[in-house]
Amino acid sequence: MSEKATRPFGIRDKIGYAMGDFGNNFTFVFASMYLMTFCTDVLGMVPAIVGTILAASKIVDAFTDFAMGRVCDLCKPTKDGRFRPWIKRFAIPMGISSMLIYQYWVSGFPMGARIAWVAIFYIIWGSFFYTACNIPYGSMASVITNDAKQRTQLSTWRTVGATLSGMMIGIIAPMLVFATNEAGQQYVVPQKFTLTAVIFGVCAAALYMGCYALSTERVQIAPAKKDDGKAKLSAGQTLKNLVTCRPLLAIVVVAMFTLVASLGMSSMNTYLYKDYFNNTAVMGISSMAGTISMIAMAPVATILSSRIGKKETGCLGIGISAVVFVIMFIMRITNPMIFIGLYVLQGMGMGLNSMVTWAYIGDVIDYQEVKTGVRTDGTVYSTYSFTRKIAQAAAAGLGGWLLSAIGYVQSTAGEVVVQTEAVRQSIYTCMTLLPAVLYVLAFLCMFFLYPLGKKQVDENTRILTERRAKG
Repeated sequence: MSEKATRPFGIRDKIGYAMGDFGNNFTFVFASMYLMTFCTDVLGMVPAIVGTILAASKIVDAFTDFAMGRVCDLCKPTKDGRFRPWIKRFAIPMGISSMLIYQYWVSGFPMGARIAWVAIFYIIWGSFFYTACNIPYGSMASVITNDAKQRTQLSTWRTVGATLSGMMIGIIAPMLVFATNEAGQQYVVPQKFTLTAVIFGVCAAALYMGCYALSTERVQIAPAKKDDGKAKLSAGQTLKNLVTCRPLLAIVVVAMFTLVASLGMSSMNTYLYKDYFNNTAVMGISSMAGTISMIAMAPVATILSSRIGKKETGCLGIGISAVVFVIMFIMRITNPMIFIGLYVLQGMGMGLNSMVTWAYIGDVIDYQEVKTGVRTDGTVYSTYSFTRKIAQAAAAGLGGWLLSAIGYVQSTAGEVVVQTEAVRQSIYTCMTLLPAVLYVLAFLCMFFLYPLGKKQVDENTRILTERRAKG
């Protein structure tokens, strides 16, 4: 490992790294929030079938993620670094493949062809091009800087970038995708769905290229060779080390609980406002308010993580969200503005956790290097991403399966279907009780299982600094 002589870490790196997740979420969040709606209300697909497609594709993603991590770790660094070149190569294909999923004219195909279209292009986008950009992007944080505080800053800026794109999707998409008929009922406009996907795909590719241009890899890590005194770790040995890594296992479990909660809500959020509140206009208000509350937590999270530690800050945030969702479930809110107010409060809690989430990975990578003497940034990140994809598979499938289980009736292009009162109430229950339970479990796992509190992180940083100083 060596530190590349280049300009000091600064605002350019922070903005560049934020642009990565800003662009990333233009396709990922759009798919999480609206793909189910597109499939049920434009293509007329049964929700359970859509959920199964999404779940199966995420399982494929999990394996391609790990493979991409190994590729990154085994490749020699180029003049652009080890990770940045992959972003440059695949940003544009990623944007184009995302656009192709949401083609409204596919509704004219036979049902089997519609299902095949969504399945094929969703896998091409998510399992290959998205993975080829996202795994290098996430792994890159640990080589932009060695400093633990600066990594926390990168995690914060990444979360801000992701949150801003989420806000834009939350505001722009409902304005373009939905219309209201004379009876005041909300319905989907198929052609505008496709237009929205094209706009977001272009934004995603452009922002990822901005990330490539502005970020700098300072820590160059040469792959281990058999003749340099350190045997290169096989994939099997690497996996053996990782499955015994307690910090990694802990954040994996926490990520699975929080992702199933948050993505499960995202997949049903449209149905909550369209069918329960019958008011998709306020979705933009909800998205903007939630984004503002999360961004407001950025300086708070930075201060708290510096003073009490990242683990402690994350626990506090998850705990706040769990309590608020319990309250929302008990209240059975019928006023969308009151719902949004409490949703913003829980968003502040999850904002605290989200701002430090990606900094956990750097701490785990350091922990593994202290324990084994070998640094495998890409493999550790891709292993974490592997489990996140399993959680995403569960969340994606869960949304469709729950909708079918509660009796949701799908529609086709422009048709308006009024759901029964029982279905409407079940949608609300899914949107509040499920995240309440999962966030409680996430809090318990983070508090009791994750060992890297502030004291241990500082000690690992000291050990690695001394080792590098000795060459």
